[in-house]
Amino acid sequence: MQELVRVVFLGIIGVMLAIQFKGQKPEYGAYMGLAVGILIFWYALRQVAAVTTQMEKLQSYLGSAGGYLTVLLKVIGITYICEFSADICKDAGYQAVAGQIEVLGKLSVMFAGLPVLFAVIEQIQSFL
Repeated sequence: MQELVRVVFLGIIGVMLAIQFKGQKPEYGAYMGLAVGILIFWYALRQVAAVTTQMEKLQSYLGSAGGYLTVLLKVIGITYICEFSADICKDAGYQAVAGQIEVLGKLSVMFAGLPVLFAVIEQIQSFL
């Protein structure tokens, strides 16, 4: 919990500094926002490592159905990376690029989930 509070304060202080610099030199504000975003992203990746360890334990209990957890982790990773990248582009004023990143993320999630869809269809066909 303490680390979360530190990260929140880092974000708030980073935004306040970026706002301060943005008035004098707008590019410095963007650089500050990017730097703070990368630091928070690094913290999030450390949290993902802890979650991955727990998911591996869960996957050992599920046996052959554990592949679905892998798909879930991929989808979560895709959405987080795309949202992070799109938000940086939006902050820099490039909404069109951000929109394209979001479309790419949605398509990637769809393709990552196809094996689950196929498994469900196979299960339905086995009952018929």
